Amino acid sequence: MSLSSSHPGLSVVSRPLVAHPPGYPVFTLLAWLSLTLMPTLSLSVSPAHSINLLSSLLGAGASGGLCFTVCRLAGPGPGAVLAGWGFAVSRLCWQWSVVAEVFSLNNLFIGLIFSLTASFHCAGSATQRSKIAHLGALCCGLGLCNQHTLVLYVVVIIPWVLLCLYSHRELSVSGLMSLGLCFLGGLLPYVYLPISSYVNSARWSWGDQTSSSGLLTHLLRTEYGTFSLVPTFKLNVYIYATTLIELYQLGVPMLSLSFPSRRRCVVPWLLTAMLLLYSLFFAWRANLDISRPLLLGVVERFWLQSDAVVFVLAGLGLSWTHSGLVTRLGREGLWSAGGWLFTVGILAHMVHSNYRECDQSSNTVVERFGRELLASVPPGAIVLTRGDLPGNSLRYLHYCQGLRPDVSLVDQEMMTYSWYVAKLGQHHRGVHFPGRWWDPVQTEKEDTFSLEQFLSYNTQRPLLACIGLPDGDPSWERSFSRWPLGVCDLLVPAKEHFHPEEWARRTHNIYNWTEPHNSFPPGSWERVANEEMWQARMKTAFFLFDLADRIQGDGKARLFELSYTLYKEIVETYPDYPPNWDKNLALASERLLRSGSLGHSPDSLLTCSIQHFSLYLDKEPTDPQAAAIRTAISHLLQERTRLRCLVSCVHNECVY
Repeated sequence: MSLSSSHPGLSVVSRPLVAHPPGYPVFTLLAWLSLTLMPTLSLSVSPAHSINLLSSLLGAGASGGLCFTVCRLAGPGPGAVLAGWGFAVSRLCWQWSVVAEVFSLNNLFIGLIFSLTASFHCAGSATQRSKIAHLGALCCGLGLCNQHTLVLYVVVIIPWVLLCLYSHRELSVSGLMSLGLCFLGGLLPYVYLPISSYVNSARWSWGDQTSSSGLLTHLLRTEYGTFSLVPTFKLNVYIYATTLIELYQLGVPMLSLSFPSRRRCVVPWLLTAMLLLYSLFFAWRANLDISRPLLLGVVERFWLQSDAVVFVLAGLGLSWTHSGLVTRLGREGLWSAGGWLFTVGILAHMVHSNYRECDQSSNTVVERFGRELLASVPPGAIVLTRGDLPGNSLRYLHYCQGLRPDVSLVDQEMMTYSWYVAKLGQHHRGVHFPGRWWDPVQTEKEDTFSLEQFLSYNTQRPLLACIGLPDGDPSWERSFSRWPLGVCDLLVPAKEHFHPEEWARRTHNIYNWTEPHNSFPPGSWERVANEEMWQARMKTAFFLFDLADRIQGDGKARLFELSYTLYKEIVETYPDYPPNWDKNLALASERLLRSGSLGHSPDSLLTCSIQHFSLYLDKEPTDPQAAAIRTAISHLLQERTRLRCLVSCVHNECVY
């Protein structure tokens, strides 16, 4: 998800910028330097732009590293340009180099390690090999401080380097210890984690690293799932096939056509081994459901590491193919021109294909989403965030931009960890925690509390949930009610009286949102934000309908009538809207008809219900309830025919 930085081509993932993200001390330190230096040098106007510019520079450095790798192994030329520039303008690299994430820095370390690997392979003396090996050990340590997936490359490179040193009779105990110290020196940024945790000045952070067990939990990402994308494991066979097919379709065929000498093959085979190990291991551990576009986008980010190998292999293949053709057929100028034309053509095609999706120069969707939410929050409210979209967007605007200092943001998921209250509770002034952590399952356990208890301790302030509440702890339902307030819900004591008409007026056009429906790619956070805003327009109508379904008495028909009116208004206001609006309006029309119509023509209600049930089936023909809806349409048609016949008979009798 990206927050606009108001600069062409730049946006920033709204990861919190005020504390260390889980296990990324190198990126955090660089982000701190960026936030400190760039505004001073007049290079930035916002935290988003500072971190985004940093990511862009890191991505450029990564591309330069891949280009240098090919130059070192095969010489300068179109192959080196294809490796560097091709990686730079590939969709995933471009996409993740214009947002604030750790992947650009990981790409940079990959570029550095590849460059040092090529330089080590081509080194002509023991002194050069020793120097490069020590630099490589330091880079490996630093890279592992940033992203753990790099270990799958490191475990291939380190044995190869040691084997090369041993074969040259340059490996000794003292040399091995020296290399180990350089590697450990690269891990020194991890010292930042316990220091930061002990000082505890960050308003938003993750984990408690003041103890060895807490630090180990943090380093291994146990709360996320060690070497997994989520804590549960599920073998994803589909990624095995798609990963290998997509990653090899460019690099390996080109390399196989080049027929390099045996010595030249060493590094390419080393890279191929790294690619195979990473692809298979990641396909094994990528346990997300990639049939969902948003989760596919999460998985795709990790293909960047293997894409770097593919582009280096492609560059080497092109360079060595050019050299082989010149050696066998001559005409160097012809083959050189052909290589450059091929490279320029590939790069032009990639830029043309990826520019529209990767250009973020006018992308302000998630920023506006967060601003609209904060603007709608009552003064002094406690906002219980749930999920990345509201949590990260609101935290960025609240902590980094200083918006709405009167509100308190409490993360629902993080509140379930035992360290949350101890580490972050002091930064939530005016928020009272009845225990050390929220346990949705075992609420009676010592030092834990239920959601009902948390809400009861904080009734002196408005309480909101964005987006929704978990199903695991329904205790709040005993003492509180949930009223829709746009994307969020206002949590009020159950005894408080609800005024439907007044609430409908309050939530009418609560947001100034102008984005068309379905205007963003399915796997993007912009699509999620836009969908939330569109569905927020009908939340009050849905709430009133659900409330009417659950109560008995005179107010039932009034609630159905108000729900019908709200649904009809939004459907008639927007030419393109979510399909479920048609279904809901059809149901509201039918229920209002059953409740006595309240001044509405029965014929018009039947027609409305038939029309919008039919529209819904046209838009969603695969709905599991399609058969039941068709049956309902047939029944409603019969009712309308019977009604019109009755009216016609009455009219004829009146005329007679």
